[in-house]
Amino acid sequence: MSLVTDEIRASATEFYKGNDICQEKSKFLLSEVGMPTGLLPMEDMEECGYVKDTGFVWLRAKKKTEHKFEQIGKLVQYAAEVTAFVEPKKIKKLTGVKAKELMLWVTISEICLDDPPTGKIHFKNPIGIAKTFPASAFELPGEEEKKKDAAKEEVKENAAVAAAVEVKEV
Repeated sequence: MSLVTDEIRASATEFYKGNDICQEKSKFLLSEVGMPTGLLPMEDMEECGYVKDTGFVWLRAKKKTEHKFEQIGKLVQYAAEVTAFVEPKKIKKLTGVKAKELMLWVTISEICLDDPPTGKIHFKNPIGIAKTFPASAFELPGEEEKKKDAAKEEVKENAAVAAAVEVKEV
């Protein structure tokens, strides 16, 4: 049974159909809320949507997806429908995501990043047990380098602005 009704689709601020646009938009949304862009690597997506007023997000694929995050050696399973409420550095009331722990599939219900940033991401299950990993393990290949380059550019720009202000004051 789907959690996404026609009423929710009608109230969506953003609604897309097709794998290519849904892949792009899901990564964009993750980056907008400050989360690693490789966090939801679902395959063959059919639709995705976002209700900005409530923060409700959904991703629907043709079938479930299993993905191994190589850097931490964790296997994660994404149901054909994943839903959540997003806010900056947090994904709450997550449905459709399970991680394999030993021989059991454990439901993941919340994901959050440390604030202030420490580079750690926390995954919680419905009973409150949490696991912490480096957030970089969930970035797409090349994304971490892009973020470092962007940070270096920002430092250079700030230094240039500070130098220009100093020159004007003299």
